[in-house]
Amino acid sequence: MTSYALPAVAVRMVVSGSIVERRDTQEVLSMIDSRLRSVSPVGLAVGSVNLDHLHHFRTVSTAPSGQLEWLLLADGMPIAWRGQMLTSRRWPRITGADLLPEVLALAEAKGSRVGFFGGVAATHKRLARRLSENYPALEISGMWSPNADEIESRSQLLQAEILSARTDILIVSLGKPRQEQWVDRYGHGTGARIFLPFGGAVDFLAGEQRRAPAWMQRIGLEWLYRLNREPRRLARRYLLQGPGALLRAARAQLICYPGVYYAGPPTGAWAERPNAAEPASA
Repeated sequence: MTSYALPAVAVRMVVSGSIVERRDTQEVLSMIDSRLRSVSPVGLAVGSVNLDHLHHFRTVSTAPSGQLEWLLLADGMPIAWRGQMLTSRRWPRITGADLLPEVLALAEAKGSRVGFFGGVAATHKRLARRLSENYPALEISGMWSPNADEIESRSQLLQAEILSARTDILIVSLGKPRQEQWVDRYGHGTGARIFLPFGGAVDFLAGEQRRAPAWMQRIGLEWLYRLNREPRRLARRYLLQGPGALLRAARAQLICYPGVYYAGPPTGAWAERPNAAEPASA
C-alpha cells in the first residue's frame, strides 16, 4: 500500500472570498489518507475553486458548526495563473476530474467505503459499471439520486441513510453552490470522513462527458471545449458570469490566515449563530 507523508504548511491566497491553498496532488492525497485514519470527529471537505465557484461564493466566513474542515484547491487555470504570479512558483491546478480517480484508488487500497450522492439513476448505473471495471475491489456504500424536492424535504433522512451505510468518503454531485452548501450543512451527520463536492467529475468518470484534449487543458481552454459541446447549458456561465468572476480572480492576494474557512455565507439556521464571523472580502 502506498504511504503518504504529511504535507507541509501551505501557501494561501484569498480569491474573491475563498481561501485557496497551494497544494499538489500528493499533498492532498496525504491529507485525505491522514483524515481517514484519524479518530478526530472533524471531516475534511475538498472543494474546487474555478470561475463558476467565484461567481457563487464571494465572502469568507468560519465554518458555522466547526464540524467540517474545508480544503479549497485551484481548479480553474485563471486561479492557478494568479497564484503563480503572486508566488513566482508554479501553482498546481487540481481539478475534481483529475483528483477523483486518485482518491478512488486510495479508497480501494485502504478498504474505505465510498458513496455517491446526487445526479440521476441512469448515470449511477453507468458509473457502477465503470467502477466495477476500473476499481474491482472498491467498496461502494451506496448511490443516492434524490430529486430537488427530496433534497429540500428529506435531507435529514438521506443523511441518516448515508450514516447507516457506513460511508467513509462521500462524493456529492448537486452542482454549485448547492453541493458545497449541502456538505457544510449535512455532511457531519453522514459520518463520512471525506467529502468531495465534485459533480462534473462524476460525469467524466461515468463516461457521460468527455474532457478537453490535454493541450487545451494545459493552456486554459478547457472551458471553450465544454462551451462548444454544451452551448445552451454553459453559455450563461462562461460568457455572462465568467468575465466578472475573472476580474475577481485577478484581485487575489496572498494571505497568512489561521483557522478553517468555508467559502460562502452561512445559510439557514447558521446565519443566526451569535459567534459567526463577519465576512471578509478580497
